[in-house]
Amino acid sequence: MATENKNLSQYDKNTIPNAKDFRFGIVVSEWNDTITNGLFEGAKATLLDCGALSENIVRWDVPGSFELIFGSKKMIQTQNVDCVIAIGCVVKGETMHFEFVCDGVTQGIKDLNVKYDVPTIFCLLTDNTMQQSIDRSGGKHGNKGTETAIAAIKMVDLNKKAK
Repeated sequence: MATENKNLSQYDKNTIPNAKDFRFGIVVSEWNDTITNGLFEGAKATLLDCGALSENIVRWDVPGSFELIFGSKKMIQTQNVDCVIAIGCVVKGETMHFEFVCDGVTQGIKDLNVKYDVPTIFCLLTDNTMQQSIDRSGGKHGNKGTETAIAAIKMVDLNKKAK
């Protein structure tokens, strides 16, 4: 495994734009909420650490990962955000449901990025086991929420520079 024994959540603040003037939306799936709340906390802490103001971080909860698409779309349309982070967790089970949800969310987030001039950042854990999700939401492999917050800041900065 490529991430074995690595914490991928370390970043150099000197290389990250200051997020003080950016407004972030975070849409969080309630399904596997122990994991998704860990991802949210990682994302929020990182945004704050990089200068974002707490009043410029808007959180909406949706029932499951598939609903991240609609929640993100509505966040873009109504909340005047510079970026949306879509946070979810799907753990593989014994049926094809895993594949359908993962593919649908992946394509839906891609479609939002094509349709809107607001980046939507993909923070969907798609793990084989709950332990893998734990390891990636604040465990031994760091926190993917942290990584997606850094991506969000960079994408907002890029978007503002490109206008």
